[in-house]
Amino acid sequence: MTRLKIALLAGGDSPEREIALQSAAQIEAALDHSKYDITVVDLHHRDWHYTAPDGRQWQVDKNDFSITVNGVHKVFDYALIIIHGTPGEDGRLQGYLDMMGIPYSSCSMTSSVVTFDKITTKRTLAGRVNLAREVFLRRGEAFDAAKIAADFGMPLFVKPNASGSSFGVTKVHSPEELPAAIDAAFAQGDEILIEECIAGREMGCGIMIAGGKEYIFPITEIISKKDFFDYQAKYTAGYSDEITPADITPEVKAELNRMTREAYKTCRCAGVVRVDFIVTPSGKPYFIELNSIPGMSAGSIVPKQAREMDMSLGELYDIIIADTCRK
Repeated sequence: MTRLKIALLAGGDSPEREIALQSAAQIEAALDHSKYDITVVDLHHRDWHYTAPDGRQWQVDKNDFSITVNGVHKVFDYALIIIHGTPGEDGRLQGYLDMMGIPYSSCSMTSSVVTFDKITTKRTLAGRVNLAREVFLRRGEAFDAAKIAADFGMPLFVKPNASGSSFGVTKVHSPEELPAAIDAAFAQGDEILIEECIAGREMGCGIMIAGGKEYIFPITEIISKKDFFDYQAKYTAGYSDEITPADITPEVKAELNRMTREAYKTCRCAGVVRVDFIVTPSGKPYFIELNSIPGMSAGSIVPKQAREMDMSLGELYDIIIADTCRK
């Protein structure tokens, strides 16, 4: 049997780089190497390389998406993208692969552009899911902290428009804290959101539509031991509890599943994604964000959800690879 030659694309250029490398290692270990010829490629700006077991590094030829190791030339058949942030989640890598005619595991370039840009995601989903109110600011634009506080109340969230893993996100408890929070968000990019804080329970909802079948994963409740589910709470043991399946009513579960499905289809997603919500004490879910390439490290939410539904990580990616290869 001829094995599919897969480039497992990892790393990337964002602050989430280390998490992406951990996710890639987990997936490489889970995949069936008798079916797939897997090469882990670390992308870091223009450096796209494979590190051999002896420590030597070999560069990818971007002209034909190939690699030559010890005189053996391999042109990749498929790209398995495990890069959180740029260039994996923002559409840049997908655009290159589209031009090269290489199938890949994630959302399309267009879908990735939409889902990585928070204000565009919200405008795309407006009227389909419940959304927190926001103020959108570009670098250099004036703002009135007192008016924002009066309109939305306290606390507020300030976040970069295009960033993941809560980098640059601040929960603001008074108008006086707003300027520093805005500076922190602008350190990650030129556009930011100031959002009203929806109080409630945080839920992570995995979903995949592949091979004509819909997979709605068990819902996870995320209980942060920090002020909110920040980077430390996401990736450091002991700073959050994640309960799968979440202890919620059938009505709340049904509405979360509906909104998750709505977000996936409206944003024209592919592969597996995770959609996050806040559920108010009255049981009303509010959309937070859509993660088009969710974490797959040992502590990540989606692998735990897959295990809860008796699906291994290898089986999950078998389904994704089979479906996206056809496309």
